[in-house]
Amino acid sequence: MGDLLDWIISFLFLVTLLIIVIYQLTCLADLEFDRRNPYDASTKINRMVLPEFGLQGLLCLYYILTGHWFMAVLSLPHLFYNIRLYMKREHLADVTELYNTNKWEQKKRVYKIGHIALSIFITSYWYISFSYATTKY
Repeated sequence: MGDLLDWIISFLFLVTLLIIVIYQLTCLADLEFDRRNPYDASTKINRMVLPEFGLQGLLCLYYILTGHWFMAVLSLPHLFYNIRLYMKREHLADVTELYNTNKWEQKKRVYKIGHIALSIFITSYWYISFSYATTKY
């Protein structure tokens, strides 16, 4: 039952991460189609960056503490990428450069969504397999 609960918590972490990244991508798309000005878009995006990084770090730590090594190794590249962005101070969207870097920012978020979607798929697989294994007929 413990593993089943681990996968449920992991799934909730991943869905929350997915919602945050999709929200950022939506803000960038609104900027591209002139539905939002650069200041508002960068403010909304920057407000979500640190919670995303923190949640990704917590997820990685959670995988390590629960002994799910494959998922921990799978989530490490995303975590290291976020750490590299933070250390180079490239993690925040710049108001003055947001129009010029919009496509690149969107591409980064799409790759993050792909990585999170892969993790959700694997987590769902393990969740389903553990729920069938613990079900007694």
